[in-house]
Amino acid sequence: MGIKKSLPHMNRPIYLTEKNIINFIEQALVEDIGEGDHSSLASISPDQTGAARLIIKDKGMLAGVELAGLILNHIDDSVEIDFMKQDGDLVVAGDTGFMIKGKIRSILAAERLLLNCMQRMSGIATYTHYLNSLISGTSAKLLDTRKTTPNFRLPEKWAVAIGGGINHRFGLYDMIMLKDNHIDYAGGIRAAITTTLKYLDQKNLDLKIEVETRTLEEVQEVLDTGGIHRIMLDNMEVSTLRQAVELIRGRYQTEASGGITEETIAQVASTGVDFISVGALTHSVTSLDISLKATRQV
Repeated sequence: MGIKKSLPHMNRPIYLTEKNIINFIEQALVEDIGEGDHSSLASISPDQTGAARLIIKDKGMLAGVELAGLILNHIDDSVEIDFMKQDGDLVVAGDTGFMIKGKIRSILAAERLLLNCMQRMSGIATYTHYLNSLISGTSAKLLDTRKTTPNFRLPEKWAVAIGGGINHRFGLYDMIMLKDNHIDYAGGIRAAITTTLKYLDQKNLDLKIEVETRTLEEVQEVLDTGGIHRIMLDNMEVSTLRQAVELIRGRYQTEASGGITEETIAQVASTGVDFISVGALTHSVTSLDISLKATRQV
C-alpha cells in the first residue's frame, strides 16, 4: 500500500480557490486550537509518531476527502496520507477512507476539524445524491441555496457539488436575485427590474438577474418587463408550475422553489422547470458517522 502525497482532485466550483480554502482552514484552526492543543502538548512528546485510520460507520456518499488532506497538509506537510476513497465514492459501514502516518500531535490537531468537515459534507453529498435520484430522467437540475451555516458555506456548497447538485449564487455579490421583499420595497416587479438594470449599467456590472414570482400574474409582469435571466416560481402548486412553464415558453430559465420535499420533487421536476432549489440540502441534513482511530503503525 503506497503512500500517495498528491491529493485526489475534482473539478472545483469557481469559488473553491486555493486562497479561499486555506482561509477557511486557518480560521477553523484558530477557532479550535487557539493558543495551543494543551491536551496533546501535555501528553505527547514532540517527535512521537503514529498512524490512524479514517473509519466509515455509515452508508452514504463520502465528501470532504480532499479537504481533509488539505487540512492535514496545512498543519504538517510531513504527514503521509494514503487515500482508499475519494470524494463522491459510495461507502458502507466498515470502509476505510484513508490511512495517515506522522507526528501524533499533528494528527490530533487535525482530527476534530477534518471529522467535522467530512461528517457534515458527507451528509450533504448523500442527501443531494438521493434527491438527484428522485428527479433522474427529467431535465430539471438540483440547486442549493444560501441557507448555509455561517462561516461554513464553502464546504457545504462544495459537498453539494460532490453530490451532483449545482451551486446557486455563492453570496449576495455574484448574482442579482429580486425576491419578494426587494419587489415589495421597490414598488413592484417592473420598478424593481427597471432600477436594477439601471444600477448594473451605471456600475458597469455583468450580473445575471433572477426574479421571484408568486402568481401567474407576476410571471406575466416579468415577461412584459423583460431584461432578466431567470424566473423563480415560488411556492406554487404543481398545476400552477406547469402553467407558468407553458406561459414562459423557454424565453427565460425557470426555477421552482419553496416547500419542495422528497414526496413532491419528482412531480415538480415533471412540470418542465429547468431548476429546483432546495434549502434542505444544507440546512436539514444528517451527518454521516465517521471516526479517526489510532492504529498500529505500518
